[in-house]
Amino acid sequence: MKKPEVCILPVAGLSTRNLPATKALHKGFLTLHSKPIIQYAVDACAEIGIKEIVFIYSDQSCKHLFEKHFAPYPWLENHLREKNKLDILDDLLKVIPEGMKFSFAEQAQPLGNGHAILMAKDIVGTRDFVVMWPDDVYINLHGKGILAQLLDVYEQEGGMVENIMELPREQLVRYGVLCGAVRDGRVVHAKGKIEKPALEDVPSNYASMGPYILPNEIMDILPEVKKGTNGEINLADAMGLAAQRGMKLTGVLCDAMRFDCGTNKELEKSNLKLSLMEDPDLRAYCCDLLNTMMV
Repeated sequence: MKKPEVCILPVAGLSTRNLPATKALHKGFLTLHSKPIIQYAVDACAEIGIKEIVFIYSDQSCKHLFEKHFAPYPWLENHLREKNKLDILDDLLKVIPEGMKFSFAEQAQPLGNGHAILMAKDIVGTRDFVVMWPDDVYINLHGKGILAQLLDVYEQEGGMVENIMELPREQLVRYGVLCGAVRDGRVVHAKGKIEKPALEDVPSNYASMGPYILPNEIMDILPEVKKGTNGEINLADAMGLAAQRGMKLTGVLCDAMRFDCGTNKELEKSNLKLSLMEDPDLRAYCCDLLNTMMV
């Protein structure tokens, strides 16, 4: 079985939930603990040896931002060397993982995340691929990253492998949910999935969250998918159809902490949580601040 060497990152949305910050700046460049959100996805890809990332963009201004960020900047690099700001230079050079190629495909109309994936078909070719939602950041501070954990299962199971979370039933109406789920440790074998079911129809406690490692056959199934209840072509429906046709579907309860960056309020919470986890000086400052406020 070949290891996937390409990742699709859909970045074509208008980022309306992050306005006004995203009026001129794509949400991928909003920061989580002083690093652009998009960088977490790129770094996770580099960890498992991904060679190419395909950005699905909506307009030229969006494309230009990603092209500029993930391109060398010799003048700035030389400036930092001359000023002996080598720690900052090191961080700058890490933006572009060694050997990583960046490609672009346009989604001219907002027809759904499945449609966005399909826009990368010519670039992906015959390769299996990874899909990540950039505003959902998963971090494991003590071990393998989330894609590395999924890859371990993919190399054993094949088929479709995705990150899942166990959630209360009342929350599952917002997600794709695994059907016919049988758990074996951190691995859950499923017969299919249903997108945003009514509460009375929720088939399990396992929510489909992504990222995903997917076989190339998904690209052939996506054109057959009918529009969902949201009027869009959904990747979850393509995966469900593939499972109905016998393709293996495996969920993984990954050992990783989720940081939701999809709205300004959730991004604020995520920044606070991750910063407190990683910065002991900030923890001490916040404790002092809270004590002062309570006086």
